[in-house]
Amino acid sequence: MNPAPAPDTEMTPVSALRIRPADSVATCLTDAAAGDRVMVDGIEIVLVDAVPRGHKFALAAIGRGDTVVKYGFPIGVATADIAAGAHVHSHNLATALSGADDYHYAPRDSAPPAPPIATRRFAGYRRADGRVGTRNEIWILPTVGCVGNLAARVARIADERHGGRVDGVHAFKHPFGCSQLGDDLGHTRGLLAALAQHPNAGGVLIVGLGCESNQLGALLDMIPPERRASIRTLSAQAVEDDVAAALTLVDELVDIAGATTRSDVPLSALTLGVKCGGSDGLSGLTANPLVGRMADAVAGAGGKVILTEIPEIFGAEQMLMDRAVSHAVFDETVTLVRSFKDYFIRHGEPVSENPSPGNIAGGITTLEEKSLGAVQKGGQVPVVDVRPYGGEAVLPGLTLLEAPGNDAVSSTALTAAGATMILFTTGRGTPLGFPAPTLKIASNHALAERKAGWIDFDAGQVLTEGFDAASEALLDLIAATASGAETRAEANEERDIAIWKSGVTL
Repeated sequence: MNPAPAPDTEMTPVSALRIRPADSVATCLTDAAAGDRVMVDGIEIVLVDAVPRGHKFALAAIGRGDTVVKYGFPIGVATADIAAGAHVHSHNLATALSGADDYHYAPRDSAPPAPPIATRRFAGYRRADGRVGTRNEIWILPTVGCVGNLAARVARIADERHGGRVDGVHAFKHPFGCSQLGDDLGHTRGLLAALAQHPNAGGVLIVGLGCESNQLGALLDMIPPERRASIRTLSAQAVEDDVAAALTLVDELVDIAGATTRSDVPLSALTLGVKCGGSDGLSGLTANPLVGRMADAVAGAGGKVILTEIPEIFGAEQMLMDRAVSHAVFDETVTLVRSFKDYFIRHGEPVSENPSPGNIAGGITTLEEKSLGAVQKGGQVPVVDVRPYGGEAVLPGLTLLEAPGNDAVSSTALTAAGATMILFTTGRGTPLGFPAPTLKIASNHALAERKAGWIDFDAGQVLTEGFDAASEALLDLIAATASGAETRAEANEERDIAIWKSGVTL
């Protein structure tokens, strides 16, 4: 399986679109009724069913048992005879995925054309170890859920006290850190240790209770000594006035972080996390390939890009494997994908237990279809590394990160891996925000207009203005956001984390 290129650079306003010449279906760009005549590649198709925006219809008759093709690749098998012009969806199309796989190492014969180097620069915060942050904030991380509200109370007081000296004081509550064992406890500890080292945090206060499983000392042992200068810890049970003690430590951290100012840096200093959530049938036509161009631009400039949601690449994983820079990286990618398939199978679930109800309502029928659209967020960037959950992306290029598809869990993992900005595409909309500034990119005009309080960028313009114009506009927004411009989620105080719970609770 060879990588699919992004859709054609320029598109004219049409009511339906076939993405690849080999496709047996096209996607409606507007709601269509039975009897409507739709032009696709100069051929008129009469719809025999109503087809909502983002949904598919057959370009020619498809027999029961035949493979249905979109993006130039199979997206499932027809479960009934399908007439030309008929709606193709869950009533007549099913996944062909199973737990079996047969991956092969087939690296590209030649590298893809190098993307033009983006000339954008931004004003970032240089850290002592050379990394660059897009924010200069104080983060308060509770080791355990018992002190989550304490952390939040301290953050509110400190943010009011130090307004303007830093970019904000934020607490990130979670319900874990106690009654956990083994790898499950390790996930929690490793994730928090990674967040404590994030370049967007000019100072970090780690607040423990004292009796929890996730002990402060064990967590600190996971942080290199050279990164602890701007980290403080507090055991709440060990002091009489926990709020006062915490505020004193935050005051120290503000003094440290407040001495750092923004400076001009190249786009290569950015670490970009790419994510999709609440996708629809247009996500793989507009928002995801547009984000793929951003990945190409950042990696082409020498920056880092992180892709996760591993269960949501099933059916398209060979495309990423073909971009592995070495046999070792290919092997690590295979191991990562198979571990997630085994994770589903161990719990008695099919590996194809996706898409979500919202995805289906938006026109996505099978996991293959969802995955082929989702992997486009990684552009054409070579896969240089595979990192475990809680691990840090360290190499320029595309890093695959172990994490499930859940929006909050995977976006938190992207942040912990060092993403200093997240590009989050959506066709249905979501208000969620995460510790790193998160730009919400709508796949369609209607969502961008209806939920203007959630959405930062309208990728629906790809269909009217073309990819080139949309790419320039989104690159400008990325540079502005990296320089301090507030995202919608930040303005709405949507800043949360979620930790992957993978084991028993005592």
